[in-house]
Amino acid sequence: MRLGIGSFTYPWAIGFPDAVPSNPLTPLGLLDKAEELGVGLVQFGPNMPLDKLPEIELREVIKCANRRKIRLEIGMEGLDEARLRHQIQFAKRIGVSVLQTTVRRAGGKNPLPSQALDSLHAVADQLAREEIRLAIDNCEVAAPELNELLGSVSSPWVGAALDTLTPMAFPQDWQISVRLLGHRTLCLHIKDYVVEPGDYGMGFSVKGCPVGEGQLSVPWMVNSFASLRTNPSAILESWTPHQKTLRETIELEDTWVRGGVDYLRRFISD
Repeated sequence: MRLGIGSFTYPWAIGFPDAVPSNPLTPLGLLDKAEELGVGLVQFGPNMPLDKLPEIELREVIKCANRRKIRLEIGMEGLDEARLRHQIQFAKRIGVSVLQTTVRRAGGKNPLPSQALDSLHAVADQLAREEIRLAIDNCEVAAPELNELLGSVSSPWVGAALDTLTPMAFPQDWQISVRLLGHRTLCLHIKDYVVEPGDYGMGFSVKGCPVGEGQLSVPWMVNSFASLRTNPSAILESWTPHQKTLRETIELEDTWVRGGVDYLRRFISD
């Protein structure tokens, strides 16, 4: 595995439509974070799309990453064929070998399985030709369904992006995702969590926590991928709770990241 960070490692620092920092984190700022943390991989997701940058800024990001020997990955949303083709070309142009996407398009519904399969079959040859791997996030589709979809595509250039926390929305334990999708995983998003009982023992709530302090078993996960002889990238992410102010939230987010990188280095040497 290769340890990295991404734009969803710092969602509060980048900002949301109704929570905009006074000095939002920029793509170059994210590369600065990576260098400071000593990680050699940065994933730019849909909340910080590189293809939307002015050309001069994009060139500076690529130049900075190359100078610091930081490998890049990019992410998008949806399985629209035209959009996929554009992103594959863009990935090739900037030297990215892993493109991540979701089944659900931005603001839309999941496509029918047949529609998703048609789109993936349509771009499979382009992925192979350009040597770009497409990783489909498990945040919008249950592991058995995603495993079936990837099996139907049957291409070494199409795999899974496995998130350790979002599958609980189905509900589905993260270990099921590892067992079913581990052999197809190209990218791993590592979030930790705690499940707390509700008042009077009625119900439960799932909350993010610093990696290494919750119920995610990182040793089991790393050993599982090692036994499968797969080598996905490992991107640290978190669900940092909102504090009294946005500034305090961003500071807590940064603290969680630093602690998370230190913890993951015990198990991920790269």
